[in-house]
Amino acid sequence: MKLPVSFLMAAAAAALSLNVHAQAAKPDLAKGSATYGNVCVACHAADGNSTTPANPKLAGQHPEYLMKQLQEYKSGKRANPIMQGMAAGLSDDDMRNVAHWLASQKPAPGFASDPELVKLGERIYRGGLADRGIAACAGCHSPNGAGIPSQYPRLSGQHADYTKTQLEHFRNGTRANNAQMRDVAAKMTDREIKAVSDYIAGLR
Repeated sequence: MKLPVSFLMAAAAAALSLNVHAQAAKPDLAKGSATYGNVCVACHAADGNSTTPANPKLAGQHPEYLMKQLQEYKSGKRANPIMQGMAAGLSDDDMRNVAHWLASQKPAPGFASDPELVKLGERIYRGGLADRGIAACAGCHSPNGAGIPSQYPRLSGQHADYTKTQLEHFRNGTRANNAQMRDVAAKMTDREIKAVSDYIAGLR
């Protein structure tokens, strides 16, 4: 059966549109590096491995997760005045480029610091606390903290102070951009949050 010329032209136009979109969505790592150097480097270090415990390490993080966080900072869905200001001037392309550049950087390892607490942290991270309905962190973030691309962020080696603060923010509702994490953190004590945060810092 011979297809009408109009149908073939429409199909060709659709294919071209998809190809153009795919090219537009392809990250530019050079631009990402430049934007990062202008906007992010002061807090997150030259290679994304922040040395300030309050500021997260971003090197090696899944780009989809980074883009989501930047978009939610910009929209105000994730509340943080400093980050909202930083993200305000970034386009989606800027965010994509920065996120993929950071994903290409090698993450620096971290270290647990409290031998007593880390045992409790390991128990929670690997097995959860079934009697209180606290799920194992490893179920979503993987046993070694690598996370699952496009779904759950990489945690291994993250500063314990930063992780602790985020869990506290999830618990008290200050951070409201993930219902699953709010539900988990709501059931955790201060000691449990500190313990799992310290354990995560030493994950490799």
